[in-house]
Amino acid sequence: MTSTIATPEPAVPTAAPASRPAPQGQVSFVGAGPGDVSLLTVRAAELLEAAEVVIIEAPEQAALVTNGAEVVEGGTTADGAPMPHAARAKLVVKHAKTGARVVRLLTGDPFTYGTGPEEAAACAKAGIAFEVVPGVSSATAVPTYAGVPLTTKSQRGVAVVDVADNAIDLSAHQGADTIVLLDALGRLGEVSAALIESGRPATTPVAVTCVGTTTEQSTVVSTLADVAADAKAVTGPAVVVVGEVVEMREVLSWFETKPLYGWRILVPRTKEQAAGLSSRLRMYGAVSEEVPTISVEPPRNPQQVDKAIRGLVEGRYEWVAFTSVNAVKAVREKFDEYGLDARSFSGLKIAAVGDKTAQAIAEWGIRPDLIPSGEQSAAGLLEDWPPYDEMLDPINRVFLPRADIATETLVAGLVELGWEVDDVTAYRTVRASPPPAPTREAIKTGKFDAVMFTSSSTVRNLVGIAGKPHTSTIIACIGPATAKTAEEHGLRVDVVAESPSVEVLADALATFGAERRDAQVAAGEPVTKPSYRRPSSRRKA
Repeated sequence: MTSTIATPEPAVPTAAPASRPAPQGQVSFVGAGPGDVSLLTVRAAELLEAAEVVIIEAPEQAALVTNGAEVVEGGTTADGAPMPHAARAKLVVKHAKTGARVVRLLTGDPFTYGTGPEEAAACAKAGIAFEVVPGVSSATAVPTYAGVPLTTKSQRGVAVVDVADNAIDLSAHQGADTIVLLDALGRLGEVSAALIESGRPATTPVAVTCVGTTTEQSTVVSTLADVAADAKAVTGPAVVVVGEVVEMREVLSWFETKPLYGWRILVPRTKEQAAGLSSRLRMYGAVSEEVPTISVEPPRNPQQVDKAIRGLVEGRYEWVAFTSVNAVKAVREKFDEYGLDARSFSGLKIAAVGDKTAQAIAEWGIRPDLIPSGEQSAAGLLEDWPPYDEMLDPINRVFLPRADIATETLVAGLVELGWEVDDVTAYRTVRASPPPAPTREAIKTGKFDAVMFTSSSTVRNLVGIAGKPHTSTIIACIGPATAKTAEEHGLRVDVVAESPSVEVLADALATFGAERRDAQVAAGEPVTKPSYRRPSSRRKA
């Protein structure tokens, strides 16, 4: 047997590693819509989700950044002046050179009357990869929101002109059936005179829409001869449409005629709780403002709920009854604290007082066994709750985690059905801090068009922390009990939901708004919001 000893090879000198170039990021130029920042494409939403840096040019665009990305102001300089085109381009290149995924949000469409072309050219010069995601241009979106089509079957020609440039010759666009004018608000007299001089009839219809696609949008309809005087009071960014298509607004106006259009509605809930309601109100043209009236806090003595959680794991209960989303959240937090998960509910029956609570339970991976078939309340739950049967139910005990101020209706009803109930305080509800002074002032002086009360406690707490709503404010309540509490506090209730659901409450308020609008139109009165009407007498219960 022979052995071989390996001889090490002589070291070969190697060259020093070459320095690698700094990583280059990528820039996505994304159209963010003309005013309503929700007018985004699917691709735009995907890029925002993956972005590491988002450069905005309007304050409202910051709300689109929800993934924790760095938000950079790219619209104005430190002293509030508009940022020059070259400075914006340098800002984009600077952040891309760090290797970050950069999204540059531009109002409207990046390549339509925006600075996108100049900024993209700067990226190309610096060797930075970029892409462009088209957006909704104000030139088309604002007329659409005003109910003014730019083309019809018989009128096909459209010209879009930015008249901020004094050198533009409007006579060159006389061949177009429709003319869309941008940046024309300060020159309406000059522009309309030039169009008439070029051959347009003085009676040609004109629509001036300001703050388009937002719930502050308003439209003035006039003619070339009178538009300068009629739109004298119009302020803010505006789009002007000249042409016979403006006459179709009377039939096609869909946005400004929504039943709650422009209404400012107070929702006494947290922003998280009010998400679904706010979305529903927005669908009807309203803007909601959330004011928390209740703060949810842990119980002062957690031993009771700790004991109940241990009993749940040990098989002490036949049922667990959740009467609120907050109860689900409180128990879930305790499970997390103990390192438990949904498997601990194995063998248990789960009851939910309503659809919202059931949804919160479903997000935990659990399907409730019982939801009221009728009224979604403690009384409705009792109507469907089975009586205790010692032959069918091995355990006769119910775990009821709920708030410290909950009523005894459910406990008493379950006891009558033969069940033993562990009524456990899982969380406390305390009155929230007063809202900011401007909000309190708006509540008292009628700056809100409506208040939506979703429980009796929201009535009591709102009045306690902010005072009574003004007499002109529409009061909407989620049910008879809430309405009764509102009346006890000296408020006249205008709207009551047919079933205890925030969506149904929003629908009921929209119906009220539509009927109110129709009555004003039928009477030949201008359509106004409740906040614009000031009754002379105080509201009476």
